[in-house]
Amino acid sequence: MKQFEIPEFYRSPIISKVKAKRKIEDPRKKDFTPSTLNFGKVEFLIARHFGFCYGVENAIEIAYRAIEENPDKKIYLLSQMIHNPDVNEDLQSHGIEFIQDTEGKQLIAWDKITPSDIVIIPAFGTTVDIDETLTKIGVDTKKYNTTCPFVEKVWNRSKSLGEKDHTIIIHGKHNHEETRATFSHSLQNAPSLVLKNLNEAKKLADFIKGKTSVEEFQSIFKDKISKDFNPLQDLTKIGVVNQTTMLASETQEITDFLRQTMVDKFGLENIKEHIADTRDTLCYATNDNQSATYGLLEKEADLAIVIGGYNSSNTTHLVELLEQKFKTRFIQSKNNIENFNSINSFDIHSKKIVNHNEFLNEKSNPYRIIITSGASCPDAIVDGVIQKILKLYNIELKGDFEI
Repeated sequence: MKQFEIPEFYRSPIISKVKAKRKIEDPRKKDFTPSTLNFGKVEFLIARHFGFCYGVENAIEIAYRAIEENPDKKIYLLSQMIHNPDVNEDLQSHGIEFIQDTEGKQLIAWDKITPSDIVIIPAFGTTVDIDETLTKIGVDTKKYNTTCPFVEKVWNRSKSLGEKDHTIIIHGKHNHEETRATFSHSLQNAPSLVLKNLNEAKKLADFIKGKTSVEEFQSIFKDKISKDFNPLQDLTKIGVVNQTTMLASETQEITDFLRQTMVDKFGLENIKEHIADTRDTLCYATNDNQSATYGLLEKEADLAIVIGGYNSSNTTHLVELLEQKFKTRFIQSKNNIENFNSINSFDIHSKKIVNHNEFLNEKSNPYRIIITSGASCPDAIVDGVIQKILKLYNIELKGDFEI
């Protein structure tokens, strides 16, 4: 497996040791039980898989190489490299500027970009229109393109489906950078529609079965369908792909549901003519992180801490899974921990930071804390959270701690 050259800023003494040990013990990544770090008063259950995936490490390596190779040039990122504030702030500290925000709002006008400037394409990829705009300016969009290979795999699958006359159903958040990019590419070859969840899939199924009108369809999926989308013609042959950071289990549930819808309408004997098998578009890293989270749900713990950017889709899904069983706190870094009794956590439902006046507990011995993070969170930040908690317990971290 490729070893990425990323700054020491992203490395960690604790997590690197945990991951190295698990890599030796479980090279095929089949064991999803967590690692345990017992420090007496407090015990950490570390998810089997979490943190940087291949796509993120690849993007970071390319971005820092661009900085190193172009000391005298203006360097831009189309938008956030990944959904992690520490990573993006560090890149900005090296002089990189963002052309757009995460919702596509222009921060720097296109006419300010020159052919001699460096523009980095983020891991989410970009739309066909933006790529064409940069090409017209004269910018080389290939040299520092960090688009995740698994995102490109979804684009390629969409293309092949479109060439076989399938309409593309994208499971994703329609305003997310990756989904905007995927939608842009898929509509080059096929009618395309974005749906967010199973509830929207059910509304789509109601139309396919003739239970709702074209007007109702247009109202529900307004701004989520390609130009000239004809629901009466374009929903007889479909293929489902996904935003790679969505819950893999939800994508499969939606696909299975729509498959049954097509069976009900066209008959089982004709099903291959009406829906494609697209299980191969699910991202392995998203699957691994989510499977590892299900492994955590089989354990008992006093608290779960999920670390990552608040606008990170894959991290939010980890919170959704863990909060079904555990008291769960979603934080960006150790800075969200105020003291032994206070932590500031992001509420994914209200979209607000909430202060919790109960955090750690000396009555429970050991106090068991689940630790995991999103695919865009550096291991060093996870380390920082663990070390701050140990400090609050007055526990000194020694280099020979056992896993």
